[in-house]
Amino acid sequence: MSIFDRLFQRGSDAPRTDAEAAQEATAITQAAQKTRQGFFQQITQLFGGSQITDEVWEDLEALLVQADVGVETTLYLVNRVKDRVRRHNVKDPAEAKRMLHAEMVRVLTDQERPAPAPSTPHVVLVVGVNGAGKTTLIAKLAHRYMGHGRSVLLAAGDTFRAAATEQLETWAQRAGVPVVTRGQGSDPGAVVYEAVEQALAEQREVLIVDTAGRLHAKINLMQELTKLRNIIRRKIPDAPHEVILVIDATTGQNGVLQAKAFAAAVDVTAVAITKMDGTAKGGIAFAIAQDIERPIRYIGTGEKMTDLVMFDANTFVNALFDVRE
Repeated sequence: MSIFDRLFQRGSDAPRTDAEAAQEATAITQAAQKTRQGFFQQITQLFGGSQITDEVWEDLEALLVQADVGVETTLYLVNRVKDRVRRHNVKDPAEAKRMLHAEMVRVLTDQERPAPAPSTPHVVLVVGVNGAGKTTLIAKLAHRYMGHGRSVLLAAGDTFRAAATEQLETWAQRAGVPVVTRGQGSDPGAVVYEAVEQALAEQREVLIVDTAGRLHAKINLMQELTKLRNIIRRKIPDAPHEVILVIDATTGQNGVLQAKAFAAAVDVTAVAITKMDGTAKGGIAFAIAQDIERPIRYIGTGEKMTDLVMFDANTFVNALFDVRE
């Protein structure tokens, strides 16, 4: 298997060394600290007694909903665990908690998808509402690709929001990656077309396209995303290879509604959750995965350029329950 092929074993990202995986696991654990010390600490305490009572299930439902797991996903999880407890005649609350842990991991891993086939350039379309952290995510993603030896080009396709292009240019400069821009008010389709041509001419391995993030309910936004996709396909028929939806973890159930709207309008392939370190309601990850049936690919763990890690379901749930392996 060639080096280029191996780059696509985890989506478009490169395979991680053991040291990198350990560092990212630590980052996930730190990002989940507020959630762990809040609602999930209380959940752990629920299962610290000597028996499993009806009150345990009722309190568990309330805490999961408060942690932004969502009503439907909460009921799904609790009913699955209750059924397993009943079928296996489990009496030990600690064992019931382990079953909850396993079910939460499964909710996340059930959405994992095969990696896209290798392509040059690998085109990533980044979507999401304004304020979700799209621009920062793009810069972090570019930095990550470049750290894995990839040649990257950015396209400033958000030409509607004031200062969006300037912000992307600033972040691109910090990341040391070129960006195709035409300024605010220009045709985003023209920007993207030029970027695709430049990526092909320069044989860039990755092209990351920023998009407008106006209110997700606006039909013209969704039409614009469809237009950009079609423009890209004129030159690269199987692109975009990934459509990453950026969701702000601090927005709670509004973030879930945004995810549903985007998933209904464009072919979202994966989700990146930003600002995970800034919320005590990290349960939003389960609601998003369950409700839109897409894998979570990345989570933002801080403000630095390096604070973007590959999402790992087992590590994340371990972090919530303070399980050390």
